[in-house]
Amino acid sequence: MTGADREVLWTPTPDRVAAARMTHYQRWLAVEKDVHTEDFASLWRWSVNDLEGFWSSIWDYFDVLASVPPQAVLTDDAMPGAAWFAGSRLNWADNLLRYADAPGPAIISVDETGTTAQLSRAELVSQVANLAAHFRAIGIRPGDRIAAVLPNIGAAVVSVLAAASVGAVWSCCAPDFGVKGLADRFAQIEPTVLIGVDGYRFNGKQIDRRQNLAELRRHLPTVRETILVTNLGLGPGDELVDALDYADLVTGDARPHYEQVPFDHPLWILYSSGTTGLPKGIVHSHGGILLEALKANALHYDLGAGDRVFIAASTAWVVWNMLVDAMATGATILTYDGSPTYQRTDHLFEICARSGVTRFGTGAAYLTLCEKAGSRPGADFDLGGLRSVMSTGSPLPDTTWRWIYRSVGADVHVGSDSGGTDVATAFVGANPLSPVVTGTLQGPCLGVNIQAWNDAGQSVIDEVGEMVITAPMPSMPISFWNDPGGDRYRDAYFDHYPGVWRHGDWITMKSDGSCIVHGRSDSTINRGGVRMGSADIYQAVEALPEIADALVIGAELPDGGYHMPLFIVLRAGYHFDDTLADKIRTAIRHEVSPRHVPDEILEVPAVPTTRTGKRLEIPIKKLIQGVSADTAVNRATVADVTALDWYIRYAERFHNHPFDTPATS
Repeated sequence: MTGADREVLWTPTPDRVAAARMTHYQRWLAVEKDVHTEDFASLWRWSVNDLEGFWSSIWDYFDVLASVPPQAVLTDDAMPGAAWFAGSRLNWADNLLRYADAPGPAIISVDETGTTAQLSRAELVSQVANLAAHFRAIGIRPGDRIAAVLPNIGAAVVSVLAAASVGAVWSCCAPDFGVKGLADRFAQIEPTVLIGVDGYRFNGKQIDRRQNLAELRRHLPTVRETILVTNLGLGPGDELVDALDYADLVTGDARPHYEQVPFDHPLWILYSSGTTGLPKGIVHSHGGILLEALKANALHYDLGAGDRVFIAASTAWVVWNMLVDAMATGATILTYDGSPTYQRTDHLFEICARSGVTRFGTGAAYLTLCEKAGSRPGADFDLGGLRSVMSTGSPLPDTTWRWIYRSVGADVHVGSDSGGTDVATAFVGANPLSPVVTGTLQGPCLGVNIQAWNDAGQSVIDEVGEMVITAPMPSMPISFWNDPGGDRYRDAYFDHYPGVWRHGDWITMKSDGSCIVHGRSDSTINRGGVRMGSADIYQAVEALPEIADALVIGAELPDGGYHMPLFIVLRAGYHFDDTLADKIRTAIRHEVSPRHVPDEILEVPAVPTTRTGKRLEIPIKKLIQGVSADTAVNRATVADVTALDWYIRYAERFHNHPFDTPATS
């Protein structure tokens, strides 16, 4: 990117800087901790040079509720294995539900039709207390797992807070996942309770999921109670006649009680994409998630009581967890069950206007879709209350940055964040003190010692390198599920650079403190921010009798687009036609996820592999992204170079005529 391209799109006014919570925090640091910083850059340098001082200040500044204070802040800084706030006892839900006197409702729930329901703060506390009391009554104890298949609705928020209240470990997937994808995740964690939904809404349709839920339950022998949330008014039907009614369980006069657990007690289990096998269960802690939530939402996103936060997210995407975390500041959150483009492309902006949203979060792909559709939400809706927009999931194209300021609002703080399921927060992203510049992220987040490393393991500036984190963060996973020796955890992040977190993104750290993220350096399928492993797709496709082998690629493109082709090798006696293509798409839609149906399906002579039989996913991805063949792959490592040559020709055709690639070889 040239200097001319680096257009300053927005600069916070002096009044806005003075009123920011980050500025208040800086003033507090000077008075209470004798730490003096003059801008964001100096504040960030202090935060990574004095990790104990920084994270201790977050605890103190936000007055974390804890029944037992910590004996130390960081007793071991090794990665993995850093030990944070030893001896303390607290509860994540306790801290999120402390704002009883904050203005506005706790949750606003919206569906496609525009139907809106509100849950007051008192009602939320009561529902959480009653559901938690039920969990205790049936014998749920700290450490037990509660699995949920729920859309982004109020009941999902109540349920995760109730699970945390009793110290149970929460795990949730979206209801559009196939049964096998759900079972692959939940069977690993052996849940005691399964919470499901009768169905969800999408693009004007009501999708009944009762049969799927009943089938999933047969794959989970440890489940001793099923709770059904009636979202569509369908009721349990014959499939779930023995399920308990969620509405009955959240009603009553139970008093709030929050189990006080150690700082590193498991809060929830999120899942890796499962690229090389079953999805890994990523375990986060009560304390780590709480501190990150306070830091990110209050300081970086400048949220507080009175704000209304709407992040359009599937419950399978970590930003849904981040939406719930926004409650740690006293903000109201909005949930949405439906298609982001229902009846009009900019439907989500319509919701923002109707509900008085002050912070809106979505995937970069949605914003680009609105841009390409010619949407003008700033003119069509009253977005006067919208102060900030978060873009995440993939890099935001330069034209879309400009579109937001032209067509959404000239005084909106746009932050493009990059983080992940792995830490349930951002590594780099927004801050309220710095200008917004086309195509760049404003900078690293406080307390995150992020660097770009070259192949020699050296930190580089103004050069593309591997994104690494060189010091621990409280919200790094405490473990992977069923990984008692920690081998899979180490292999996932610390195998390449021992003792240093390698995230799997390409990044440029700019000399002015800003960052550019170039996309994944691994082969994860990351569509709309929802990660899915290629192994999930292979399992669905290769189960079909016609398919002998397959290769799927998810490639972030230089223009901000995303291309996901599926290459198939047919078994002898079969031929490729529209009927088979539809059959493949249906298998992926039902067994994996509707989000991960490929953009095109192509018959190929063979799938290229290494000499040890591993698919060449990353080299083929690089070819599609425009990397030269000589750079993308070492031909000496390929088992059959003639198989590779087909993909080289395909990539050349794709870049010359991206919409004219063949449907067959």
